[in-house]
Order: sequence, then structure tokens, then C-alpha cells
Amino acid sequence: MGLCYSVDRTTGKEPGETSSTAELADDSSGRWRRPRDLKGGGEVEGVQEVSGRLISNGSSEIACLYTQQGKKGTNQDAMLVFENFCSRDGTVFCGVFDGHGPFGHMVAKKVRDTLPSTLSTQLKLTSESDQNGLVNEKGTEEDEEEAQRSECVTTMDEQWCELNPNENIDALPEMYLPLKHALLKSCQQIDKDLKMHPTIDCFCSGTTSVTLIKQGEDLVVGNIGDSRAVLATRDLDNALVAVQLTIDLKPDLPSESARIQKCKGRVFALQDEPEVARVWLPNSDSPGLAMARAFGDFCLKDYGLISVPDINYRRLTERDQFIILASDGVWDVLSNKEAVDIIASAPSRSTAARALVDTAVRSWRIKYPTSKNDDCTVVCLFLQDSSVSNVVKDSHKEEESIESVSISNKVEEEEGEIVPVKEESIPKSCRTESKMMTTMTLAECISVAQDDEEWSALEGLTRVNSLLSIPRFLSGELRSSSWRKWL
Repeated sequence: MGLCYSVDRTTGKEPGETSSTAELADDSSGRWRRPRDLKGGGEVEGVQEVSGRLISNGSSEIACLYTQQGKKGTNQDAMLVFENFCSRDGTVFCGVFDGHGPFGHMVAKKVRDTLPSTLSTQLKLTSESDQNGLVNEKGTEEDEEEAQRSECVTTMDEQWCELNPNENIDALPEMYLPLKHALLKSCQQIDKDLKMHPTIDCFCSGTTSVTLIKQGEDLVVGNIGDSRAVLATRDLDNALVAVQLTIDLKPDLPSESARIQKCKGRVFALQDEPEVARVWLPNSDSPGLAMARAFGDFCLKDYGLISVPDINYRRLTERDQFIILASDGVWDVLSNKEAVDIIASAPSRSTAARALVDTAVRSWRIKYPTSKNDDCTVVCLFLQDSSVSNVVKDSHKEEESIESVSISNKVEEEEGEIVPVKEESIPKSCRTESKMMTTMTLAECISVAQDDEEWSALEGLTRVNSLLSIPRFLSGELRSSSWRKWL
């Protein structure tokens, strides 16, 4: 996501410059020193070789993923597809992580690399505790105290998260609650590890996280921040519709704002960007974080920012086609329905994620010609066999060709008067009365979208940075006047 416009006056480091890089030039002896191996900014050693794990542009039989760097600097997004997760056939773990701040790219990669293994460990511990009981009657007092502390942590996390308070526990599958508790504990553990990390400064750097675990027909989605998960499914008329699986956890959401203000944090938007609510310190106009939950960002953790995921469950059906996980660089310029249509109309599964990213980048240029486009990252998980998907796609192509023929016949009969196509078949940004538009692809439609359309994102700005400034904690005079320099 967005970078911080700041330079550390004490070290002279530019935004995004790692401590290892700075050491090369700052060696007091004047000699160049070998940098500490950070494994690409926080990657865990040996993780790259894990079978069934994809973290770079590519595809498999059931998924494809693609990321493209924006114009704001280093690509701070990370992504993951992990097949046969926890050595279970048919279990898939997917995630998209959108970093922000000077070391956001390192935080995003660190969370991407450690979350699967941490979650796997927590699932095993949860399974063992279910089999043996939370407290063994023959166990020691230390074991009892540890179990009590674990229960208290889980209760606190669930209280903050407010996960579907009206959900019917009896209607949920047996796997849901253990997985939910394991995910809550994993996120808490990872945030603690980030705080103590020796080489990644997470004080004003962090990352979002949108993850899913698919086990057979059971789907569990966890969300921290403003990345998003969208499901493509078919309605009773067999038309493809988009279902948003997560909520963008922005600071202006009533529940999020109430929690932040209760912890003495402040939530307000700047005059230059009234649509973007941000989180600020109690007595300083910084850092201006544009999300209510995130890993890292410890300068705000005492003032209402949390790393607790919002977790939801869904039972998949044969009507569900695929799931899109994407960073806000995509959702800032494309609607859920447009994203679903782009994936569905892609030439092949292996190119679907790239088609969506390319369209998003093109939309940035058109809708915000004076802005620097954000990093765009997409993970697409296909839920149906490719043979079934191709049959459905071919049948829809036949229906569309028949419909286009009937439309052209009516146009001739009515002396050139154009008969409008159903609005549901064309995204909002592509609706037009031009006859030639009916033969264009979705990407081509977006490339000629009108400039006067209303969008929730801001126009004419170098928008929207996740973090505006870094709190200096220097003298009061400097702290109160210097933050505007970094806008």
C-alpha cells in the first residue's frame, strides 16, 4: 500500500530502506560489511521449498496468482497459495497481504511466511487438547495455569473481534470452532513475534491480511484490514453474481471507531481527502493509518488498533465458481461484479489473475491520471473442475451469441434503433448506448469508461496512502509542526 513520505534524520535512511542496507554505508570503519540475510525481507528460511506452496506469479490446477508493483515504490504486497495444507488432501490455504510503512514489504512477507506454519501448529495443539481435555487431571499446576491463560486470551480476542454474535453455533460444522480459535491465537502470536523481531522495525510499518482455508465444502475466511475476498456464484437464473465475503475494516466503521476512541485514539479525515478516515495518536497528528486493524503498527496498538481477524464461515455449493482475494489496489478502481466478470471471461485459468491485475492498472490510469497507482495483487481459487467450468462457459457463449443475433435482427427491423442489452450483463463502468460496445471485452470497456463517473475513491490526488507520517516523539514544537511536511 502507500509509503511514508519521510526520512529518518538520525540515520539518513530513505523510506523502505532496510537496516541492513544502511549498515553497508554507515560502517564506522569505512569498510563494506556483508548484510544480514533477511531472505527477501522477512522470508522464513526453507519455506520456499515447501511442496504445493506458491508465493510468486504463477498458477496451479486450482489457483492462479499475480502481483504487479505500483508507482509508489517497492511492491509491498505478498500472496500465497498452499495446497494440501496441514498435509490434508483437499485443504487449501490462500492469502493476500498488503504492507504499508517504511518496512511494509518485509512485514507482509514475514506474515505470509509464518502464518501457515503457526496456524498448523495451533491446529495440532487444539486437536490434542480436544482429545486429552483442556486440563489433564494428573497434570501439574503449571499446566493448569497455562490452560487458564490460553482460555483468557481466546476470550479477549473473541470479545474484540465480535465474530457474528448472532451466529448459530449448533448449525456450524465441527471443524469451525477449533479452526477459528487456532486462527485467533496464530494472529496474536505472529503480532508478538513482529514486535520482538530484531531486524524488522514494525513500529510504524504493518500489513493487512485476508486469508481463507477451504476444507472440502467448508470455507473459513479471516480478514485484518482493508483487503477483500469476493465469491463468484450463480443465482437461480444461472447468472454470475458477486458475493463479498469480508468487510473492509476501515476506521469509520461504527464498531471500529468506537473501539479506537475508547482506547483514546482519534479517528478523522483530512480536508484534502474527506472520504478517507484515518487513525491518529491522542496528542499527535500522526501516523494517519487508513485501516482499523493490521499486523504491526505498534505505535497505535495501545490506542485501539488490533490484529484480531474478522472470521466468517460459509458452506460452499455446486453453484459457487471461484473466490478472489485481492489487495485494495484492485478494489479502489473495480467493483466486485467487474472483478468477477473479468476472471470469468479470462482466456484460461492460468491467466485469470493477471487479466484482473492488468485491468485494474489500466483503470488506475484512466480514473486517476494524476495519481500514482497502488500495488495490485490477486489470488484466485477455483472451486469447480476445469471441465465443468468450460462446459458452463461454452453454454453461456452460445446464449450470448443467440442473444446478440436476436438483438441485431431487432435493430434491422426497427430501422437502426438500438435495443439495449440487459444491465446485469455489462458492468456499470461499461454501460453505453454505442452499438460497438456490445462486441468489446470487459477490459476494453473499462479502457474507454467515461471520466465523469462517480467512484468511492478520490480523484486528482496521489491517493490513498495507508500511512501519512511517522511519529517522531521529539520536542513538542517539532512534533506539532513537522507532520504536515510528510503529506
